[in-house]
Amino acid sequence: MPDVDLSFVLLSALTLASIYGLLALGVSIIWSSLGMLNMAHGLTFTVAGYGAALAATLISDSGPVVLAAGMVAGMLSGMFIGAVAFIPLHDKPHFVVRSLIATLALSLLGSQVLLWVFGPNARSLPPLFGTDAVELFGMTLLPDKLGAIGVASGLMLATLWWMKRSRTGLEIRAMMQNPEGAALVGIGLRSTAMAVMAVTGALAGLAAVLLSQTYFVSPFSGTTPLVKGLIVALCGGLGSIPGALLAATLIGTLEAFTGALLGGQYVLMTQFIFVIAVLIVRPRGIAGLLDHTRE
Repeated sequence: MPDVDLSFVLLSALTLASIYGLLALGVSIIWSSLGMLNMAHGLTFTVAGYGAALAATLISDSGPVVLAAGMVAGMLSGMFIGAVAFIPLHDKPHFVVRSLIATLALSLLGSQVLLWVFGPNARSLPPLFGTDAVELFGMTLLPDKLGAIGVASGLMLATLWWMKRSRTGLEIRAMMQNPEGAALVGIGLRSTAMAVMAVTGALAGLAAVLLSQTYFVSPFSGTTPLVKGLIVALCGGLGSIPGALLAATLIGTLEAFTGALLGGQYVLMTQFIFVIAVLIVRPRGIAGLLDHTRE
């Protein structure tokens, strides 16, 4: 068994849990409020990465500017996906299947457009949180991981607070609990849907910037994060926000320890085995799936 730096592995686990939590939170909010499984969420991730890279090159390579650019690019991408794949289709028969195909087509088309515009070469982002490690209780804590945990956790808490306290957030929660009832009391479906896509796009944008400190930005860089986000959302219970956050913690920890003990080539294998085991024991996920499929 290889020597394992436990503090490094735990810090990596928290970092991955924070980033996967951002992605899974977006997937869960979209499904529970709009009834749409957004297969273009990975495209939003990629677009945000390129938005951050362009901002770092053309405007400033300071952390706040790069983070803000990634979130704005993700927000705009999410709204575009909502305008193309939700607004025209939400009142059509078999919306779940139609939207699944539409978002998948957008993802494939968008990746090819990015490949045509930017080429196949990967891009990197500058250090967002400095380069000086922090020493704490004899442990060396890397700034990129500490920054990712702090920023991701802060935005997730802010999002949950906004959904609980703001008028638009209350409208989204009403749609999550009872879409038909929300429509009857005058909640605008289209405006609320665009708010959902904007917020979840910003979450994916932040995840893209934070993860791109470790992985490069490329036209297909959103594929693996999309798979991870879906894995976490399914494991936690599709549509359950607490379940998504708990599953993100479990899967991030599993990935960190698998990579440290067995090697990175076994990460996806162990994650799928874990998810299958969870769904066998709890078919609706850790916190339970929605009990009905929207028509």
